[in-house]
Amino acid sequence: MPAHAHLNLLGWVSLFLFGIYYRLHPALETSRLAMTQIVVWCVGTAFLTVAVAALHLGYAAFEPVAAVSSLLVFGALALFALLVFRSDKLAQSATPAMTAAE
Repeated sequence: MPAHAHLNLLGWVSLFLFGIYYRLHPALETSRLAMTQIVVWCVGTAFLTVAVAALHLGYAAFEPVAAVSSLLVFGALALFALLVFRSDKLAQSATPAMTAAE
């Protein structure tokens, strides 16, 4: 059951939210960095789900797998945050400033 919860939250809900954000920001949707973020997130989530299931079944040898995959997911989240803040900065710089004569 914990593995199922991890897979639902990380695998479906988060990817859905990423997809909505990328769809609302078309410049990011096609960027290589966004694709890298999604691939790292998917790999981390898949390994984390398997590791959590194995740990709850009593296989302590999967602790390093859970740790590394958690770091992968966290790294992908940090990459997404970078993309969000960078896209916001790009949108602000693309807006032309009004001058007094206008």
